[in-house]
Amino acid sequence: MPDHIKMILRHGFFGFLIALAFVAGLLAFNVANLWHLVTHTSEGPIAVLMLVMFSTVTFGSVQIGYKIMTMGEEDDEPRGGTRDPVASFDAIPIPVRTDDRRA
Repeated sequence: MPDHIKMILRHGFFGFLIALAFVAGLLAFNVANLWHLVTHTSEGPIAVLMLVMFSTVTFGSVQIGYKIMTMGEEDDEPRGGTRDPVASFDAIPIPVRTDDRRA
């Protein structure tokens, strides 16, 4: 398997673990009375599954994006602008011949 696919799958799995921790925290702290809603309805397990799945998409995408954006090489050259003076150009009038007739 190519290295870039392994990297995407690995960090997608890290996003899945973060999503599991997030959903477990939501249920443990009973945010918005979520624990009661999940345990007292027949659709509760489906709701938890969907919450984990969509959280995985969110956190996995963030994790993969962060990894990709931090893969760049470090530059040893100093960054920023130079202290060279800015060139300024003086306006020079250019004679233009005009026709006095107007149509």
